[in-house]
Amino acid sequence: MVARAAGTTAPPGDIEMTRRIVLGVVLPAVLAVTACHLGPNYQRPGLPVPEAYVQQAPPGAAVANLPWWELFKDERLQALIRTALAENKDLKIAVARIAEARAALGFTKADQFPTIDGAAGTSRLKTSDQVIPGIGGEHRDVYVLAADLRFEIDLWGKLRRATEAARADLLATEEARRSVTITLVSDVAGAYLTLRDFDAEMEIARRTLESRRESLRLIRLRFERGIIPELDVHQAEIEEATAAAALSSFERQVGQTENGLSVLLGRNPGPIERGARLDEQTFPPDVPAGLPSELLERRPDVLAAEQALHAQTARIGVAQAARFPTLSLTGAYGYESSELSNLNATGASFWNIGASLVGPLFNYGRNRRRVEIEKARTEQALQLYETAVLQAFREAEDALVAVRTYRDEYEARVRQVAAARGAARLSRARYDNGVTSYLEVLDAERSLFNAELDASQTLRQQLGAIVLLYKALGGGWSEAPATN
Repeated sequence: MVARAAGTTAPPGDIEMTRRIVLGVVLPAVLAVTACHLGPNYQRPGLPVPEAYVQQAPPGAAVANLPWWELFKDERLQALIRTALAENKDLKIAVARIAEARAALGFTKADQFPTIDGAAGTSRLKTSDQVIPGIGGEHRDVYVLAADLRFEIDLWGKLRRATEAARADLLATEEARRSVTITLVSDVAGAYLTLRDFDAEMEIARRTLESRRESLRLIRLRFERGIIPELDVHQAEIEEATAAAALSSFERQVGQTENGLSVLLGRNPGPIERGARLDEQTFPPDVPAGLPSELLERRPDVLAAEQALHAQTARIGVAQAARFPTLSLTGAYGYESSELSNLNATGASFWNIGASLVGPLFNYGRNRRRVEIEKARTEQALQLYETAVLQAFREAEDALVAVRTYRDEYEARVRQVAAARGAARLSRARYDNGVTSYLEVLDAERSLFNAELDASQTLRQQLGAIVLLYKALGGGWSEAPATN
């Protein structure tokens, strides 16, 4: 608050006066800062939480407690996730938003403390002789070195409520980053499993195409020898073209999936290195879900919605405080002289201190409406929080039923493939021995082709359901260990 030239000392009278001002005015005002908090204090809303999931899950600690590098055993997939966590653009945006919110908190919190500005200046002036007879009309120089103090006393908790809201906003952005992280981990894992599924389906299509081309060659030879009708040739050509079209389709999907996965990794589209095949992926045999109440503490999107509700609740207090008077302190201390060299001289010092109380008198209900606006926004934030909780329970239940049913479905698909393979082998033997028509062979081989594709897709969906359950339970945002 005090600015003085080097080597000078404030006069004793000024020091005593300053002490009296601090003890008599500033100190009581500072103590008044803790006098009142307008607006409601935040409390977590009470929501009905089920004791157990509708879908029965294996007992034990939730699979979400596992770090992602322990859930996903494929080393290539682990490397892809690490790259995404380091380079993904959405995650970098979320980190930058945290930095913004942290700076905003510091900016808002600073309003609770005094502001001291230093000032130094010089001016040349001429006063009117009519105003100050005898000395008017002369030119004078004025040199000033001073410090100014401004301090708003937070009588009603407006500044503290604003800081509370900014702190909750910061926590919400941190939870939002975790939400982006868990989504990124699950998206990379899901895209990788999809890519390995397309690889498997492309291999099935390639193998089927080679088999059908060989069948077409043999059938043409038989037709040329007059053993079979031309219809068999055309039917074999149809099936060969069908397999060729399927192969091209899977090649397209592989390329597009690689491009999408590359963007998640934060790099230009390009090829993706593979690890284990889809049927070699290792996941826990049991995927326990834990207790539903754990979702409220693990799901970052739920926690972010709660912090947004907390921030909005605090803003009600800010709006209510605006309806009451504002007490501000101002002060200045410094030196003033007509000669720059005399700023050190005795008697060059000056000071002033003041207080002002300003409050609204008549504004057509604007401040009352401001409170109503914040209350309505808080109600919206409450509904968004409750919706986030309900959505979290729904996603967990959906993932649990998907894990169970896709596991059962895949077991049925495996049996279907075995049966279709046996039927195709027998129908081919019957046709070669002239017992049946080529239509039976085509039907059996078509069933085998579709069964193999369905089995691969179902396996991918089963593994993907585990990934989605992991995400739904709030797992996946643990920091990865450093790699060598």
